[in-house]
This record gives sequence, structure tokens and C-alpha cells, in this order.
Amino acid sequence: MPESSRTQGAAAAAARNELRIVPFAPALREHFYRLNEAWLRKYFHVEEIDHRVLSNPEGEILEGGGTILFAVLGEEVVGTCALMPETDGVYELTKMAVEEQRQGMGIGRALLAAAIGEFRRRDGRRLFLETNSKLAPAVRLYESVGFEHQPSIKPDSHYDRANVYMVWRDPGIP
Repeated sequence: MPESSRTQGAAAAAARNELRIVPFAPALREHFYRLNEAWLRKYFHVEEIDHRVLSNPEGEILEGGGTILFAVLGEEVVGTCALMPETDGVYELTKMAVEEQRQGMGIGRALLAAAIGEFRRRDGRRLFLETNSKLAPAVRLYESVGFEHQPSIKPDSHYDRANVYMVWRDPGIP
């Protein structure tokens, strides 16, 4: 194994040991917008729905019964995601973002595990997400934790950029 790969692997393992997943707190609010705006601007643009949700996460997600999680490495907020309720027992996994320089360290996987754990605690019936095929590493990550591609995009999608619709299937339930 090349030295650079060993060093990267050791850094990723150390980061996972320091990583904490924490719930929304008002002091973390700005990071929800910052982290999501960065990837949206890099790959697409901030749509009206994005701006509305990112500017008012309490009203758009939390007050409706959703949750927002943050990945904290040391004292630095490096990632986030949310479960946004659509209807009773149906949640959208949304606003998943990890700082670009921190990708590949298992942070996204840790956020997904925490979000799925929260979905299970809520006795959720259906967990879905919408994304874009341009975000291939993210799509592979979603697939690896049990999200399955649906034959078409979500009929009532909120996002112009969405061309992938996935639904989570609990691997523990046949």
C-alpha cells in the first residue's frame, strides 16, 4: 500500500474516532446554510425551495416534526443532513452535505447512519431522497446503506435538479 494511502487511511480512522453527530441547536444554524450552499453552488444553484428551507430550518423542518443533524469533528462543524416529514411516517432525507475537503472520511456514512437510526426511532414507514446522477459518489453512498433507485423521478418533486429518486429498504427486513 502506498504511503499516501496509508496516511489517508490513518487520518480517516482518527477523524471517525473524533467525530460526533449532534442534533440541531441555534448556535449551529449558520452551518446548515453554509454547508449546503457550498455544494449547491458548486454543482447547481440554490433553488427557491433550498433558500426557504436553509434560511428557516426551524420552521421548515423542525416545527413539522423533522430533525437536523450535524457532524462535528473536534470543534468544527463538517457535515449536516435532515429528516423532513412529508406525511405521517414518511420522511425525506434531505440537505445532506459534507465539507468538500472532508469527503471520503466516513462523515457522510456516519450522518446517514444517525439519520436512519432517527427514522427507526420514529417508527417511520418510508424514507426517500432525491438527488442528481451528477453526484455519483453520493449516489453510491446511498446505495451502500440500502437506498434503492425508483423507476422514475418523484412525481411531485420540489427540485429542478432532481433526476434520481431513491427509497430506503431496511436490509434487516426481507
